[in-house]
Amino acid sequence: MAIKTYKPTSAARRHMTVAKSELSKVKPEKSLLAKNTKHAGRNSYGRITVRHQGGGNKQKYRIIDMKRRTEGNAQVLTLEYDPNRTANIALIRYEDGKKAYILAPVGLKVGDTVESGPKSDIKPGNSLPISEIPVGTFIHNIELYPGAGAQLVRAAGAAAQLMAKEGNLAQVRLPSGETRIIRMDCKATIGQVGNIDHANENIGKAGRTRHKGIRPTVRGSVMNPVDHPHGGGEGKSPIGRPGPVTPWGKPTLGYKTRKAKHRTNKFIVKRRNAK
Repeated sequence: MAIKTYKPTSAARRHMTVAKSELSKVKPEKSLLAKNTKHAGRNSYGRITVRHQGGGNKQKYRIIDMKRRTEGNAQVLTLEYDPNRTANIALIRYEDGKKAYILAPVGLKVGDTVESGPKSDIKPGNSLPISEIPVGTFIHNIELYPGAGAQLVRAAGAAAQLMAKEGNLAQVRLPSGETRIIRMDCKATIGQVGNIDHANENIGKAGRTRHKGIRPTVRGSVMNPVDHPHGGGEGKSPIGRPGPVTPWGKPTLGYKTRKAKHRTNKFIVKRRNAK
């Protein structure tokens, strides 16, 4: 995979780049599409609860098999773009004819075979319980609760490493640097999530961001005092507080919001920001 650059035919094109990958030029599998309703950040009362959302291209949701319950071999039919995530996806077909989408790991190609089940080989795209994976293996698409479906390490280029096993628990080092305890009967997929160059893309123009459904973010320091605690003053003014705050006066930008007595704290062996 590589980064594709454009000739500067316009100011917007000058710096625009995209991650170039060998995706199949096909339409998505109709049976695995679902309606993706946009809410523009509004709740059931019509009030904006998440700012900077709205507009964007119309999208269909691709139903991804995060549980990999169907055991056996499956052939990779296509590699496709997914507008709902940074990673690319792969359409696979099992021996019984059932089709499913999975996250495409690095090195997966059309025509390859992937496997699911405790007896699977240790190769990219295969899904099996952590108890069957050797220590030191890089994994992704990790379950937190057995049978609930993968919740961890799903973004483009992400990979966790299985560090240790003891009893019915395993230690996994996540991409953030955090080391976490996960049950051995949870499933994980071998390898690193594909589309590694996504992080190196240059958006290039404001329009591409709007196509994704992201609206502009205005700095509080350029607002009036009535609109933001950072607003007001003559010219460029300091925020006038001990630290930056949200529009509602709550500390932000580095302020820790995790509860000190969170119920899952006991599963964290090492914090991501530990020295």
